[in-house]
Amino acid sequence: RTGKATGMSRRTFAIGAVGACALVGLGGAKYLPSKTLLRPPGGQDEAHLVSGCLHCEKCREVCPKNAIAPGHIEHGVLNARTPRMNFKGGWCDFCEMEPGGPKCIAACPTHALEEVDSAQVIIGKAVLNRDWCLAAKGMGCHECVDACQYEALDLGADHVPIVDTEACNGCGACEFVCISLSAGSITAGATDRAIIVVPIEEAGE
Repeated sequence: RTGKATGMSRRTFAIGAVGACALVGLGGAKYLPSKTLLRPPGGQDEAHLVSGCLHCEKCREVCPKNAIAPGHIEHGVLNARTPRMNFKGGWCDFCEMEPGGPKCIAACPTHALEEVDSAQVIIGKAVLNRDWCLAAKGMGCHECVDACQYEALDLGADHVPIVDTEACNGCGACEFVCISLSAGSITAGATDRAIIVVPIEEAGE
């Protein structure tokens, strides 16, 4: 049964690859993956996930925190309908209170999401935009610091949150609770929350 499912996923991957080549030939290169998406626990091996994912969205359906969403075509043709983390809708607690670990991994029929040690998983890293942060504007906000369960956030001497990148596992709780956008037009020009989780390779930029 598992072998059959894997065969289907390889066929899906092959079709996607052919489609990608066709898009390039037609000037559709902008639809190809341009960067790594934030993946659910067990999906950190990008090649393994993309080649094994059946786009069934079972991982999204079982997520108790509503933190998983399907990728869209603008994320790249091979990423379309593959699972990505959406910390606007929820955050990941790695199903610490669930028997058997992350439910998304247990629900994956092809093991595109691999069995992992949840304590070792790093989904991404949180980054703070001080220009959009309410705390940096003297508003006294520390919602993100309060939400972090991994001691990866603290208030600096100027009372602005500081991210400890070594402790951060990208759970997204800080992004989920950030109120910088919902607090009205306090920060002109803001297009996202003041603290967001990004792929590890982007965190140092």
